[in-house]
Amino acid sequence: MPDNATNNDSFTPYNLVDGEEYMNDKQLEHFRQILLQWKQDLMEEVDRTVQHLQEDANNFADPADRATQEEEFSLELRTRDRERKLIKKINEALDDIDNEDYGYCESCGIEIGIRRLEARPTATLCADCKTLAEIKERQIGG
Repeated sequence: MPDNATNNDSFTPYNLVDGEEYMNDKQLEHFRQILLQWKQDLMEEVDRTVQHLQEDANNFADPADRATQEEEFSLELRTRDRERKLIKKINEALDDIDNEDYGYCESCGIEIGIRRLEARPTATLCADCKTLAEIKERQIGG
């Protein structure tokens, strides 16, 4: 199940066959379905948030109640902004599938791997390149 994804009981891990070509049509379709379902779940959550904000927006007389509601709405909007960015990454991954670039590290070009992609379908780096990027980020940031 992808990180940050809602609970989807229909997820089934890909059944690898010995000698199977990496990122063949069957595998690409598997990931296309994962990404499309994840995107749909996120879009439904956005719709629920918009509906919640519209229905529950009250002008409380009590400043504490008003502040609590504003903080709740602010948190929801920050969450939706993260999900908006995630939807962008999902769309980029879907484009990579269409262009047959999906599943390969954008840094070194090796296979990212089926299980890593199932855990994080928007991954663009293999585990080694991701680890190096995180180390560099910590050194620059720290």
